[in-house]
Amino acid sequence: MSLYLFAPGQDPGPSFFELLRRIEPGQGPIWGAPPPQGRSPSGFEVRHGTTIAALRYASGVVMAGDRRATEGPSIAHRSIEKVFPGDRYSAVAIAGAAGPAVEMVRLFQVQLEHYEKVEGTALTLEGKANQLAQMVRAHLPMAMQGLVVVPLFAGWDGLQEKGRIFTYDVTGGRYEETDFHATGSGGRDAKTTIKLGWREELTRDEAVELAVEALFEAADEDAATGGPDPVRGIYPIVATVDSGGFARLDDGEVAERFAAVLHRRERAEGGGSR
Repeated sequence: MSLYLFAPGQDPGPSFFELLRRIEPGQGPIWGAPPPQGRSPSGFEVRHGTTIAALRYASGVVMAGDRRATEGPSIAHRSIEKVFPGDRYSAVAIAGAAGPAVEMVRLFQVQLEHYEKVEGTALTLEGKANQLAQMVRAHLPMAMQGLVVVPLFAGWDGLQEKGRIFTYDVTGGRYEETDFHATGSGGRDAKTTIKLGWREELTRDEAVELAVEALFEAADEDAATGGPDPVRGIYPIVATVDSGGFARLDDGEVAERFAAVLHRRERAEGGGSR
């Protein structure tokens, strides 16, 4: 493979998206291009990811997402993945139109790797959040046609030595959440559950259990949010990011956390202490 060379004024720098534009103009990602004139996706059903959540704990952040995708009133997929590593020290989750969202995540991952290779150093966590904001902003023409993508970004900030959470709106607006956030169709119920259970010094295990409980409550109220499915062995994706980096929990541990949530609820309903 030959190395691409650019004139000084045409150098794309550390931006992988700009590199694509220089190499093949007009052939960039679908979410970075305007929709076809006179056409709208409103005439067909699009797969949507539903509920995602993130919260800080004493030494990092937890990010979780249910596994259901919907097409209108139907369940389109029972085990879709909505939580991904951004790089070693960050995680990104998706809600909204699943196809463009997954493509955005993949290009975001490549962009972070490309930047590090070109510049010889990784972006700060805030810089990564800004890069994702630019991608969401580039997606606005498609969002206006109904293909809305709303990511949730979190990671470990080595400069501040703490976990941080960032949210976005469809215009690319980037906002930092102090302690927790949830979005998607079941986001309101998930966020309320986290709000009631969150405290400053949560341990990692307590934070994971609270995230799992939030998705459980969301699934109980929102038809588009999938709950645990022990028969099929399907459980939410839960990941942590701390000073050791991104780590996805295995299904066995998530199942144990769900069992603990159910046991606590049974004790509470039976009049026992929590």
